Amino acid sequence: WDEATRELDTLYPYQIKYPLENTYGLLFFSKLKIHAPEIRFLLKSDIPSIRTRLEISPNKFCWFYGVHPEPPSPTESDTSEPRDIELLKLAREVRKLEEPIIFAGDFNDVAWSHTTRLFRRFSGLLDPRIGRGSFSTFHVDYRILRWPLDHFFLSSHFSIQEMQVLPSIDSDHFPILLSLNFCPDNTHSTPRPDLDDVSEIKEKLENEKDHTDI
Repeated sequence: WDEATRELDTLYPYQIKYPLENTYGLLFFSKLKIHAPEIRFLLKSDIPSIRTRLEISPNKFCWFYGVHPEPPSPTESDTSEPRDIELLKLAREVRKLEEPIIFAGDFNDVAWSHTTRLFRRFSGLLDPRIGRGSFSTFHVDYRILRWPLDHFFLSSHFSIQEMQVLPSIDSDHFPILLSLNFCPDNTHSTPRPDLDDVSEIKEKLENEKDHTDI
């Protein structure tokens, strides 16, 4: 994928690239100037994630997070705990940020799962799927059995201009397109965790060190 997307280098002058052979490599292309880009390994030394600030306009910035946590499967992880912990750890982090946030990635989890809904409530971010559709992206080869595994979550500073699943690019996932308008004066109500959510997240994150190889 790194080689196949080289032509994008001239269209998107700002980039964060960390190609890997294990399918967890990340390529990020931007027309917005990147500030303080980071490749982070939150749980495992071969599962990267991205964090950076994007300059929307002079003196206006947003945070961008790009993730691809490990799925539960016989060939990946025995349980969903590493994925859940990575997502909840990031939810705890982003809920403390005051600047606009775009959070995106292949969660390896469906939109209606307990963990994804818990992530949404605890992070305080909005799910643009709500009220618009499922936007199923996986698996390209199985028309009947397709699931929404690729997600965007947003702070209330944005409004949705367009959202759609795009045609296949010979991946097992379809691409997904989200076009946003920056509307810093939006007054959308944001999700909030209840006491049970807080207790569950605290318990999961207390066990975080048991699921890291760093």
